[in-house]
This record gives sequence, structure tokens and C-alpha cells, in this order.
Amino acid sequence: MKKLLFLVLISCTTVFAQRSINTYKYVIVPKKQDGFKKVDQYQTSSLLKFLFNKYGFIAFFDQEEGPNDLKLDDCNVLTAAIRDKSGFLSTKVEIALLDCRNREVYVAKQGFSKIKDYKKAFHEALRESFNSIRRLNYKYVSKANETVTTASTMKVSTERKQNFSKVTNTKKEKLDKTIPNPNIKIEALLYAQPKSYGYQLINDEPKVVFKLLKTKDNSRYIIKDKNGTFTQKENGVWLAEFYEEDKLVSKFYKVKF
Repeated sequence: MKKLLFLVLISCTTVFAQRSINTYKYVIVPKKQDGFKKVDQYQTSSLLKFLFNKYGFIAFFDQEEGPNDLKLDDCNVLTAAIRDKSGFLSTKVEIALLDCRNREVYVAKQGFSKIKDYKKAFHEALRESFNSIRRLNYKYVSKANETVTTASTMKVSTERKQNFSKVTNTKKEKLDKTIPNPNIKIEALLYAQPKSYGYQLINDEPKVVFKLLKTKDNSRYIIKDKNGTFTQKENGVWLAEFYEEDKLVSKFYKVKF
């Protein structure tokens, strides 16, 4: 009985936390975290921003210019704080999400690492702590449109089920049309970070793979330092063409902007 009550409590806590963070549209990641001596020390802020963007959030550094709706409502944003809880023999961190009044909205489970290299240790601990946030399956819901699910709203009529089935089938048909050519080898999924010159594309590590210079055509970029181009193809696939040791290299990528 106690075990059942504990599981119910954990489930309710998770649902509450999910609903809480779902009402916030943006996440600000300070480049200089409290408790760290340097700006973006061990690239912890860069990694945290990358993880938030990877899992559906819209995250940016505190030094970046935010979107217009954030300027109108600065309480529509969470601030991600990295708390260093490290001891003498291990690295421990936790991620706290704070509202505009500096109140805790959610605190992730503490991440842990025994790696001796500081950068690797902080990255391992940070990723472990972020797993708690990832499991919340964040999806932004405007506060004005937020609805409470009740038992009555969960009853769906036969007619609505049929309509839902039709819509689902239509979506599947559209989805099938967006699947890339199976003969194309996709090298990796890259994530775009806006820069003054265009974008930098990073992978899961995160490591910068390409720096893209803007052109007048939004579907075509110049690859900096590689004497090549990055061109949008159909179905969301991008083609990178550049020279390595006097040989033309062609690779396809998926990019999340």
C-alpha cells in the first residue's frame, strides 16, 4: 500500500511539474553561472542550451537578443541555473528552473560523475541531471489556451473517433511524402545556432560541424573555411559540398533550425 501511494505521489508530482513548465515559452541560460569562476566554464552553459533546444524548448543565452513577445512579457520565460554541488571526490550538479521572480518552478534530479577530467565530469553530470527535464516531455501551452482535463472531456463519441481517424490517416499520408529519398545517406542531425554571419551547425557532442555564411538566397549558404556550399534540398534535407584534399565531397544532413 505504501509503495502504491509513493508511486501515485511521484506520478502526480511529475504531471504537476510538466504542466508548470509547459506554460513557459522560453528558457534563458546565463553564460556566467553562479558558483563558476568563468563565463561558460567547461562549456556547461553551451551544453545546457543545446540540450534544451534539442528537446523542444526555445533556449538562448542571456547575452542574446530575445524575441519580441519576450520583451512584452518577461515572465513568459524560465531561467536555467546550474548548481554546483560537487564534493572532494565527485562532481555533482543540479539544474533549477526559475521564474521571473526567481522562484523555483522545477529542480531536476542531481547529476553525478566520478570522472577526473573537469569538463567531461561536468558534462556527464549535467546530462544526467537534464534527464529529469527530458522525461517531462515539454510542450509549450499558452496560458490563455490551457485547459484542465476532466472525466467528462475524456469521453469521445464514435463520430469524433471516426473524424480523428480520418485526420490521422491524412497526416500519415502527408508525413510519408516528407520522408527523404531512401537512397540518400543522412550523415547526422545538426542543430542551427543563429550568429551575426548566419548560423553555426552543431552535433550532439556538442561540436561545431559547419559555420554557414548568409547569402541573398535563404536556401543556400557558404560554408566558411571549407570552400563549399550548403544547399537546401527537398524534404528538409541539406546538401553540403566542399573540397578536401582537392576532392569534392558531398554529404547530406538534416538540420533543426
